[in-house]
Amino acid sequence: MKTPLILITLASVTLLIFSWGISSHADNDESYESTHNDNLSAVKNDLYVAECASCHMAYPPGLLPTRSWQKMMTTLNKHFGEDASLDAASVTELTRYLTDNSHTTARYTQRMQRNLPADQTPLRITELDYFKHHHAELPPRLHRDNPKVGSLSNCIACHSNAEKASFREREINIPGYGRWDD
Repeated sequence: MKTPLILITLASVTLLIFSWGISSHADNDESYESTHNDNLSAVKNDLYVAECASCHMAYPPGLLPTRSWQKMMTTLNKHFGEDASLDAASVTELTRYLTDNSHTTARYTQRMQRNLPADQTPLRITELDYFKHHHAELPPRLHRDNPKVGSLSNCIACHSNAEKASFREREINIPGYGRWDD
């Protein structure tokens, strides 16, 4: 009669350990989520918002390396097919803001820029390996062919808190598709 009691006890302990493992994993995911964007700051520069966000999202400066912002600010006359030229004082202020804020210890930023060769100066966040990896499984019908998204560079179309520098998976809502959950 002790054997069934031992089996029940072992099964209960196994279930408890298994449940704890799932809970612990979820806690770790939540912990990862809460620190995923640690120190990645939302844009806090009125000139940047006025000049840049009038055409596209004001991308957090920590998403690109300093050299990318420096190059971008010296080529505004041919900014992705547009002339986005600004007066010298505005260029100086924006360059300072972008380069000063591209230096961050945010884990997300470090992941974005990981494995980026020193001789490469990407001008698009979508050119970074980390970005490509995390968007690789998205079929074009959800972004490129989706008139409410248009391209992967339109972060705010799907990332509901992108303007707050939060790109957590649980905050993704793809227009015409719904919440993303892989």
